Amino acid sequence: MLTLIFLVLVVLYAILYLTVKNKYPELIQPLDVKEYPLRESFILMGHHLLQLVKYPYKSRYDLNLYNQIAELYGYKNARYYLQVYWANKLGYLLLGVLIISFLLAAMEEIDYVMLVFSLVVLLAVFLAPDYELKKKIAQRNLSMRLDFPDFLNKLTLLINAGMTLNKAWEKVVLNNQKQTPLYQEVETVLQDINKGKSELQAFEDFARRCRVPEITRFTAVVLQNIKKGTSDLVPVLRLQASECWGMRKNAAKRLGEEASTKLLLPMMLMFIAILLIVSAPAILALRGL
Repeated sequence: MLTLIFLVLVVLYAILYLTVKNKYPELIQPLDVKEYPLRESFILMGHHLLQLVKYPYKSRYDLNLYNQIAELYGYKNARYYLQVYWANKLGYLLLGVLIISFLLAAMEEIDYVMLVFSLVVLLAVFLAPDYELKKKIAQRNLSMRLDFPDFLNKLTLLINAGMTLNKAWEKVVLNNQKQTPLYQEVETVLQDINKGKSELQAFEDFARRCRVPEITRFTAVVLQNIKKGTSDLVPVLRLQASECWGMRKNAAKRLGEEASTKLLLPMMLMFIAILLIVSAPAILALRGL
């Protein structure tokens, strides 16, 4: 019976794949094959199923996903990557169902424990992209926190040397050689201003995209300076730069502590292995007596 179900699934998957093989090129062409290895198979199949049911992407869960995805790819591309996210999520679920059905068909006897385990595995496969998305956002925010003090110091020095905020910002962008999330967002601000967007809107969008408390406070200071034209920008930026360096040191310290914790288990295993190697001859000698 299970073998028959597996064969039916294979036939259905083959029909679905042949149906979507040449569809939705606009969906998969921008995707990196390393990040989305299933882009030409199960992702297309998942997207096609979502199109068939006319999924609206309007639930509270979708809104939360939209905001998280916007942090990584920007609000301009958030809708597209939300569709890709759901297609990828459903694609992995389809692949999981196929593998689980094959394993169940290969087993002679199936009990309730195995069925429950299979359901748990499929649930984990379905929820795994959520964890991965949060992990990417956390890594992005950490990268911004680590880069921001250095960026703020450069900006403060240039403004203190007599440059305007816009000129100093442009100078930092032109001299930058890093391709990190923070400097990509900094370059986006300059591009927005050069395209005609107002400075107020460009910096507000910058804070909304980054969503890091230090950058939000910095943006509030910059916006206040633009609106009121006050001349005390440099002392405020110096003070904030000093605070950010302290936060960066604390973040680096936490990373070191986390690395030490992660190394604890391998060190324990190595210690046990060495202990066994050293004590094995003595134990064998005692047994010989």
